[in-house]
Amino acid sequence: MKKRLLQALCLSALLLPGLAYYAADSDALWRIVGEQCVPDQQAKGQPAPCAEVKLPQGVAVLKDIHGALQYLLIPTSRVSGIESPLLLRADAPAYWREAWLARSFMDAKRGAPLPRRAVSLAINSPYGRTQNQLHIHISCVDRTVRQQVDDVDDSLGTAWRQLPVELKGHAYWARRVDADADGNPAADPFRLLADGLPGAREEMDRYGLALLPASFTDGDGFVLLATRADILTANRASAEELQDHDCRILQP
Repeated sequence: MKKRLLQALCLSALLLPGLAYYAADSDALWRIVGEQCVPDQQAKGQPAPCAEVKLPQGVAVLKDIHGALQYLLIPTSRVSGIESPLLLRADAPAYWREAWLARSFMDAKRGAPLPRRAVSLAINSPYGRTQNQLHIHISCVDRTVRQQVDDVDDSLGTAWRQLPVELKGHAYWARRVDADADGNPAADPFRLLADGLPGAREEMDRYGLALLPASFTDGDGFVLLATRADILTANRASAEELQDHDCRILQP
């Protein structure tokens, strides 16, 4: 217990430069969704200021203030983040599936469909985020990261393994995720992390996750990437680092 507390304190030190600025606003996303989007949807059938509220699925989609095309998938109930035990319940909403479907808002904002492999989904650890309401970033993938993952995707199986190269200067584990008949992730990334990577279930708060679409030799699917917070490598487990909110992957 003392070791875990010391590790948490050391990792928290990574956030100190920006912690004071964001501390008073760490519930901003929840206030937007819980106090504005959901009530507006219930009373008026309009989700403003969100782009969408799906009450049966328990999710809202909100345009992020950063990036021309970035959106956020946010639960309509109180869920702190990747560390929440609610995410591993059998009846947990399919947040990643809904986030993948919500890429349609990127298409609409752009005025044309994005190539499938240009999109990415990411969630940060508590040490790499500023908001205490779960949110999955829906944005473009970084061009270099896209190429690095393409180089190894066909060698991946359904067991986790550490990538032979670092992504954005940090170690990542990867595994294949198949697509269902509709082209959506066939398994839940939170459970794949908790059940598949040794020790992860007890330390979900140390991880960030990213989901990249992939084209395998036997069909389309996804690559799931996980990184673990580490004070020695200044890694906050902010998987959002694999994204490019400027969407340079769309440029010639």
